[in-house]
Amino acid sequence: MTLTPKLAFIGTGNMAFAIIQGLLNSGYPAHQILACNKSNLERRASLQALGVQLPKSNQEAVEAADVVLLAVKPQVMAEVCGEFDAVDFSAKTVISVAAGISTARLQALLPSAQTIIRTMPNTPALIGEGLTGLFAKAGTNPTACQLAEQLMSAVGRCYWVKEEAQINQIIAITGSSPAYFFRFMEAMQQSAEEMGFSSEDARLLVQQAALGAAKLVVAHPQTPLSTLRENVTSKGGTTTQALAVFEQAHLADTVKQAMQAAILRAEEMEKLL
Repeated sequence: MTLTPKLAFIGTGNMAFAIIQGLLNSGYPAHQILACNKSNLERRASLQALGVQLPKSNQEAVEAADVVLLAVKPQVMAEVCGEFDAVDFSAKTVISVAAGISTARLQALLPSAQTIIRTMPNTPALIGEGLTGLFAKAGTNPTACQLAEQLMSAVGRCYWVKEEAQINQIIAITGSSPAYFFRFMEAMQQSAEEMGFSSEDARLLVQQAALGAAKLVVAHPQTPLSTLRENVTSKGGTTTQALAVFEQAHLADTVKQAMQAAILRAEEMEKLL
């Protein structure tokens, strides 16, 4: 069942804009979407072109909505929620798209809210290939959970975590990880350029190899990643030598430490915000 309640996007940065576009592309009615952007005139023009409603204030948007999507930067969340002191959230669903803001913190900022769902999308959502982690406390209205998944599925796939602490793990696994891959590709491009390839050609070679590898993974979901790696690795061949360097540099341990560092930072942010 497709639900089309009135949505209010508080914050219309790249992620919120991608979700709005994804919803419209999936057939969500534009007149059921309110998007509040008070300062970015270019973004307001883009939203207007999409046909969504542009209320004059955050409070006006929230009062008219059934579902409120908080997509502002974590450091201004408290300030923005302070604008809603006079709003009754008891019959509204609140969906957060901000990192580092726990449901307990959101509850403190919006005392009348009874339904709060926390989400953690990643940047591939900008092209409809995202992965969003979602968390809702036990007993949350199933219809609200269905709606949250419907909204975030407009920009990719969804994964529900059972415990809120796992959202920080999702950040390390999917939220931050596009940067890990970009950094690896960046290093490969740099090496290719040092071999004499132009910047454009090096970029093309690296990105196509990465795209092909990712598509192979998706095309063979039952095949372990280790097997896919082994299929490329001839005994005594070039790939064997390259992988040996990674092993000598303790690649697996480095990745594990990096992901743990991301988790620790996410936990620190929750305490600070």
